[in-house]
Amino acid sequence: MLIPIIMVIRYSLYDNVIMNPRPVFVGLRNYISIINDETFRISLVNTSYFTVMSVVFHLILGMVFALLLNSKVVSPVLRSLFRVFYIIPWVFTATIIAIIWRLILNPSGVINYLLQVFRLVTTNVEWFGSTRTALHAITFVNIWAGYPFYMVSLLAGLQGIPEDLYEAATIDGASDPRKFISITIPQLLPIIVSISMLDFIWTTQVFALVWMTTGGGPIHVTEVLGTYTYKLAFSRYQFSAASASAVIILIISMITAFFYIRRQKARD
Repeated sequence: MLIPIIMVIRYSLYDNVIMNPRPVFVGLRNYISIINDETFRISLVNTSYFTVMSVVFHLILGMVFALLLNSKVVSPVLRSLFRVFYIIPWVFTATIIAIIWRLILNPSGVINYLLQVFRLVTTNVEWFGSTRTALHAITFVNIWAGYPFYMVSLLAGLQGIPEDLYEAATIDGASDPRKFISITIPQLLPIIVSISMLDFIWTTQVFALVWMTTGGGPIHVTEVLGTYTYKLAFSRYQFSAASASAVIILIISMITAFFYIRRQKARD
């Protein structure tokens, strides 16, 4: 891993690399050019929206389903069925997920059919082809694909909380919302922080899902840092600029990783 990272950092400091046996050293000029590129700024904003929304809703859905699977109100048989059903998105690869949702969200797909049956829309919606819906659609697909990781992690945490805490709270007259706020959340907080940071790093680097559904279009509305960097390198053959963009992604990920590692050390 170290050798390719060093090579990419070196490429980002030179001009006309790979194709030219004697590249010219330009320092930080590639970084300045990337930062001033409007498409890069669009991809950075899209990546931020995509990442933040994904992490937030992964946490919400994961918590809701984990609480449901841990609830004694639901019978053991139903909990087993729900556990299998809810974890299905996690077993699919990004390619399979992209194909499934391209079919579902196709203008002639099942979602548009149901919306027209219930008279919510009058015409077929181009979910991945419209500038108004494409980014929201791809974010929704990523949320659907990623919540099982949170669900499994939080479910394990819920099952590790001592029952004595809830019994003591019940004796003191605490309501269920108060138990959730005062016991469940503090007990799960280390897990929540850890998986949220990991999810932030993974989602920032997303490529396959976006590339297989929208390719960054239409008109860069779903362009993320991963697809932007890929296009620079293998569509426009600007390897120096692509290297600078890749280093920026690396720096963003390393900043989050630094806080994650520090959090883990403090927890230990």
